[in-house]
Amino acid sequence: MPHIGGMNVPVCLPPAPDPDLSAVERLPGAPDSGLLILCDHAGNAVPRAYGTLGLPEAAFQRHIAYDIGVRALTFALARALNAPAVLSTFSRLLIDPNRGEDDPTLVMRLSDGAVVPGNADHDAAERERRLAAYHRPYHAAIAEQIDAAIGAGHPPAILSVHSFTPVWRGVPRPWHAGVLWDNDPRFARPLLERLRECPDLVVGDNEPYDGALKNDCMYRHGTVRGLAHALLEVRQDLIGDAAGVAEWADRLVPLLRQLLETFPGLGEIRHHGSRSA
Repeated sequence: MPHIGGMNVPVCLPPAPDPDLSAVERLPGAPDSGLLILCDHAGNAVPRAYGTLGLPEAAFQRHIAYDIGVRALTFALARALNAPAVLSTFSRLLIDPNRGEDDPTLVMRLSDGAVVPGNADHDAAERERRLAAYHRPYHAAIAEQIDAAIGAGHPPAILSVHSFTPVWRGVPRPWHAGVLWDNDPRFARPLLERLRECPDLVVGDNEPYDGALKNDCMYRHGTVRGLAHALLEVRQDLIGDAAGVAEWADRLVPLLRQLLETFPGLGEIRHHGSRSA
């Protein structure tokens, strides 16, 4: 069990769970922490019935299978902030939990130049099987955690932790991190501003992706429910090992703690709508 963490944020990272046993990994936390952490692309495993989806094993070490570094970073943040977290256990190549059920990229036939043979001929029935067994249980676990926090009188702000490739289609990406958001500025704006105060960071505002995607995870659990939310993207080469995760955890924990303590509106239910609606 590797030990990951810096001076202030130690965390022990257990082995990744088996998606044949559960589609969801949950980390306990205080219901009044004011924060719920999500990790849509935490794992690169595929249930045994699907083999390797026709791909070489090396494909599952690439970003097409999962977001490198995010499970360890999610563990570090959740433990340090005593915040609950919900993580997926299955590879995005099986089905992408960050996509809405109607999204054409929900089950990818081609991902960053790699043909996925096990997905090439999937039909509506197979899509429904994967939704029922993996996608919906993940979102049900998130909704359950939100309901529990609201029931306890503490609507949570939601932080979704992702990572992105340093180079896309031959073009280097200049950002060290990015904050993705839609119309609700309560969490995203101050998070972006605080990160940009770090002189050694280049931080993108809705870069390298746009945060307005109808029916994605943040739309479903943040926008629709009126909860403050932000999606944090960290460049994968910066959190690809224990030292990098420790550095980013030590940077993010005090920053997030300050935001949760300073901005009381983060714990209120307010509906801002969406640019993607």
